[in-house]
Amino acid sequence: MLTSLQNSLVKQIRKLHSTKERHKQQLFLLEGTHLLEEACAVNYPLETVCCIPEWQAAHPSLWDEACSRCDRAEIVSREILDAIATTVQPDGVVATAKRKEHQTQLPSTGLVLALETVQDPGNLGTMIRTAAAAGASGLWVSGDSVDLDSPKVLRASAGQWFRLATAVTEDLKVTVQQSQQAGMQVVATLPSATLTYWEVDWRKPSLILLGNEGAGLSADLAAIADQQVKIPLSPGVESLNVAIAAALMLYEAQRQLICQ
Repeated sequence: MLTSLQNSLVKQIRKLHSTKERHKQQLFLLEGTHLLEEACAVNYPLETVCCIPEWQAAHPSLWDEACSRCDRAEIVSREILDAIATTVQPDGVVATAKRKEHQTQLPSTGLVLALETVQDPGNLGTMIRTAAAAGASGLWVSGDSVDLDSPKVLRASAGQWFRLATAVTEDLKVTVQQSQQAGMQVVATLPSATLTYWEVDWRKPSLILLGNEGAGLSADLAAIADQQVKIPLSPGVESLNVAIAAALMLYEAQRQLICQ
């Protein structure tokens, strides 16, 4: 059992709390039973799995499966688990895995989200979860957004991070233009728009543009959209959370597809 905070593996995993170190080591953290189950369900290769004895005793099948997929498995003390996890009360297991190779293409069919400078990992994870639930084809994030494999993003995605196609683009404007050339309609959300989001024909292949939590969508991106839509708000309400806005449009699109 690992019990020393000075152990080299413990030090290495603790460093993965930092974005810089995740990029340097090309590894990310998987925390908790549910994320480990989801990783195993899609055969995602694991690097290291660490758990406390009580967790191992409670989850023998998952432990055996995780061990068969990883390069190294260790039983650790509660003190070590608390140190390597980013959560306040980890449930007993933490794993590491290789970062996904950046995809450069996503489908040009169905529904795709394109996110500009999204900074809150909870928002990004929630949008991944919602997009997967609504049957979206994928999700783009701009290069200046929060890391796709931030521990908070993975937790907020409730495991759907492993199931939804995602990609980082260093030039979102070019990506949007390429999507248009491939036949997708680009829909931007703007409070000044005259159309409401349910007036769009979402049965067409569509790219939904959403902006930063504070600044919204940049003027450059909004200008190249084929449609600009608003979400009606009661007087005195300035805006909606970006993840809620995404959910409304994703499910309106699903409604139209079901009812056509």
